[in-house]
Amino acid sequence: VQLQASGGGSVQAGGSLRLSCAASRRTFSNNGMGWFRQAPGKEREFVAGISWNGASTNYKDSVKGRFLISRDNARNMVYLQMNSLKSEDTAVYYCAAAIGAVAPQNGIYKYWGQGTLVTVSS
Repeated sequence: VQLQASGGGSVQAGGSLRLSCAASRRTFSNNGMGWFRQAPGKEREFVAGISWNGASTNYKDSVKGRFLISRDNARNMVYLQMNSLKSEDTAVYYCAAAIGAVAPQNGIYKYWGQGTLVTVSS
């Protein structure tokens, strides 16, 4: 069971990036999925979560209105569209699969991807 995150890169402040997460098993169509990030010298933090069917989403306050999480269960994919990027968004971003059907900020996430680096320059 693997998660593969991709789409990171370097972008100027105000720019956009779209992260993708590919799941190796269709099992994840039944699981909530989340995006997390870890900036240098900081703890990993929750960024966004989406329920198994995409009906429910939740976000870290600082990314609300700028980031959009979505999923395509037919393709075993989860996405994070990041707009109006700021320097404080610089981090390694990880996708993760929750143990249940939803993806709460303080939930339990069993499977993790390897991370993709996002660098935002001001």
